[in-house]
Amino acid sequence: MVRNSRNRLVHLTAVIGILCLTIRVSSQRQRPSHPAATAKTAAEHAEAPAGIPRLIDITASTQIHFNHLSAPEKKYIVESMSGGVALIDFDRDGWPDIYFTNAPDVEMQLAGKKARSALFHNNQDGTFTDVTDKAGVGYPGWAMGAAVGDYDNDGWPDLLVTCFNGVVLYRNNGDGTFTDVTKQTGLDKDSGWATGAAFGDYDNDGRADLFVPHYIKFDLSDLPEFGSKITCTYHKIKVQCGPRGLPGSPDALYHNNGDGTFSEVAQNAGVADAQGLLGLGSVWSHFSGGDRIDLFVANDSGPNYLYRNNGGGTFSEIGYKAGVAFSQDGNEQANMGIAVGDYNHTGRDSIFVSHFSEDYGTLWRNDGNMSFADVSYASGIARSTWPYVGWGDVFADLENTGWPDLFLVNGHVYPQVDTEPLLSKYKEPKLIFMNQHNGVFKDVSKLVGESVQLPQVSRGVAAGDLFNNGRIDLVVENLEGQPMILRPEGLPHNHWISFELAGTKSNRLGLNARVEVVTGTSTQTDEMRSGGSYMSQSDLRLHFGLADHKQVDKLKIIWPSGTTETFKDLPADHFYCMEEGAGIVACSKIRPTKTKSVL
Repeated sequence: MVRNSRNRLVHLTAVIGILCLTIRVSSQRQRPSHPAATAKTAAEHAEAPAGIPRLIDITASTQIHFNHLSAPEKKYIVESMSGGVALIDFDRDGWPDIYFTNAPDVEMQLAGKKARSALFHNNQDGTFTDVTDKAGVGYPGWAMGAAVGDYDNDGWPDLLVTCFNGVVLYRNNGDGTFTDVTKQTGLDKDSGWATGAAFGDYDNDGRADLFVPHYIKFDLSDLPEFGSKITCTYHKIKVQCGPRGLPGSPDALYHNNGDGTFSEVAQNAGVADAQGLLGLGSVWSHFSGGDRIDLFVANDSGPNYLYRNNGGGTFSEIGYKAGVAFSQDGNEQANMGIAVGDYNHTGRDSIFVSHFSEDYGTLWRNDGNMSFADVSYASGIARSTWPYVGWGDVFADLENTGWPDLFLVNGHVYPQVDTEPLLSKYKEPKLIFMNQHNGVFKDVSKLVGESVQLPQVSRGVAAGDLFNNGRIDLVVENLEGQPMILRPEGLPHNHWISFELAGTKSNRLGLNARVEVVTGTSTQTDEMRSGGSYMSQSDLRLHFGLADHKQVDKLKIIWPSGTTETFKDLPADHFYCMEEGAGIVACSKIRPTKTKSVL
């Protein structure tokens, strides 16, 4: 989080009062004028296009009861960062289940008290049941976030939980339970503050590897004193210390050996975080458009990394050259949540990253050949994000138009901001930007219902069709209190199609398989991804809105193995299970049903 740690000067009082300029001591560059000066009027909001969904809070009806623990004062940075959520169909019944991470505060940790994370089973009737104790996934430690992968290629998705002191890998036993295999897989060697991890087969050997970014080195036996330094103040308010002024921790890349173990290879691969930055998120994707996946890493209070996959197990860091290391004015940002998507139908993955308040959320448009352009202002996104501290973010087609929208959750890190008359507040609303089909987004946050405007201290968000009705729902985990589940309503009857993939030569979950959907003259592209958002995991099924098209004219799947398959004239409004080499198959074929033995 680029905040007090940005070493900014206190805002200068302008003639108008509210209009401010922020000056960074580190760069001595001015930030853009505050967007409050050009805020939209109610009349402008009234010009929003028809077909905007209402996002309804249905948390109560789901019967989910969960509270993320939280220290009231947030005296230490580690108490402000947890809250990732994962959608995982752990029992392979075709209905996404939900895993919420939880964390103690420093006082609880030092007293040996635990925080209970929770797994909720989807009952297929709009409700969920807490199955945490039976599943055995309630106490991984000081949990930060989660990612889903199938490390042993048995068809049962496994759950990785990132923690303040390393990672925990839960192997899916196929009988509703999980086994902690962290030690026997070699992942117990990871002892850093692990954050937004992601599985991906970077060497195309058919096995999912694992990248784990690490945040700061933080020692509970040597706690920094609250408000004691310049890096422990915000607008002259005493707050928690960091992240500036605290040392970074190197990242880790774990190669899947194919025998149930991983080997740490970050140094040899060239992704070990040579600058010692503060890693918060990562995502694997075909950013270069080639046959190998590349790696994007969001670093808090520093430049981002973009690692180009060279083949042969090595990478080259090209973030600055590619244009994604800094903002358009050359400044470092508080890079936190990562959303990846082809929002403009170019067939290329663009990147949105959320940031701290008094800075804008950044949309980097992928122009091809590993060249990106900061189009945050041109796209209509930057201005609305400026006042808030952004975290989880997802591209999701909420109206099934065939054009992904952008959803972003917010929430400050300092409860103390409410003691002064600042623009920022501790609890903040969410933001939703509707895709206008021309490279521009419209902020419709105040038009989609009061749930989005309800101020909360949010962190993770995941997207998926929870109820198998062809509509994308949003699951938000809050740092304080209960989560929020949002369901879109009041939509036109647009068509849709959804795909669940299973590799044979490729990794079994089909991670990073690319899917192209052609309807008329429109081509949509998406990719199966592990991780993303802010330390969260969305539904691994790929969902495409089709507007008024009743079929997909052409479907193309590019598997990680290099195999390409094409299908024609697929009826809309269906879920399809696709197996590499076999095409459309019965879902029972790719979803194992028999209990498997435990390694």
